Amino acid sequence: MPDPLPTHAGPFALGTFASGGFGASGVSGEAGFPGLITGDRVRDLSDLVPSIRALVEEWDSWLPRLEDLARSTEGTWHELAALRVLTPIEPGQILQSGANYRKHVVDLVAAEKESVHGATPEEARADAELMMDERARNGVPYVFLGSPRAISGPYDDIVLPALGEQHDWELELALVIGKSGKNIAAEDAMDYVAGYTISNDLTTRDRLYRPDLKAIGTDWFTAKNADTFLPTGPFLVPAAFVGDPGDLRITLRHNGVVRQDESTKDMIFDIPRLIAYVSTTTTLRPGDLLLTGSPAGNGAHWGVFLKPGDVVESEITGLGHQRNTVRSHA
Repeated sequence: MPDPLPTHAGPFALGTFASGGFGASGVSGEAGFPGLITGDRVRDLSDLVPSIRALVEEWDSWLPRLEDLARSTEGTWHELAALRVLTPIEPGQILQSGANYRKHVVDLVAAEKESVHGATPEEARADAELMMDERARNGVPYVFLGSPRAISGPYDDIVLPALGEQHDWELELALVIGKSGKNIAAEDAMDYVAGYTISNDLTTRDRLYRPDLKAIGTDWFTAKNADTFLPTGPFLVPAAFVGDPGDLRITLRHNGVVRQDESTKDMIFDIPRLIAYVSTTTTLRPGDLLLTGSPAGNGAHWGVFLKPGDVVESEITGLGHQRNTVRSHA
């Protein structure tokens, strides 16, 4: 059992739960009941709404009702420690941002300039910094789609697929869309955010590029969408309680060693720009999940990758924490 129990910013948060003991390994797609969390207690909402997804689809009308429910003693309540925590919401689309943290991308570009082009470390980093300045001013985000089948719970096991060896972590702030929109202006974008959660967007690095199809480039499907490769949760914390999402701390520990420790201030494209960009192509709908990118400190940077028996612990300010044990597909 995780110690301490996960906490959340604000008076309440939302999640999906099942019986069986806190932190027990679950199955992706396992049915559970929607719950309202206040501290260490959970109010079963299944008498009022079938799922958190259905609740988010009526977000503006539900939010004031949730405030009343959090203060009430009516209904069925459970101790959080007695429940298994599933992923908080079944998403519609999963939109994933790549190369969106300045230090992370500068490290990657500088390393390439040194190894491929023979630049000195100082020259390589200076050139990479200039590139990121230009990208922030005149570039656009890089976004791709993920599969909902990759989602697993915040305390489920990570199951390494049979193919590949360089299995890597990428801890990210994820936002949940709360109302439909297309061609959303950046200045209006935050009105479309219902709340935030934690996602660890795992990647098998040595399956990312196809040697048989070099002209096509990256194979995001194979590298990122293995079952259990998107631990998400524990909670959906309403946006109003989170504070400034542009100044949250993202921390990941691999076998007790801090590997990622960065503020969301380091984003190249902030949340309004991400929402504005993706909404030019796709209509955003309630329940869509948008991952905002991973900061520096991936396994590829450290030369360390996930192996069976490893433990990954992750947290983001105000959103709780995750703890996942790694095991082999066998």
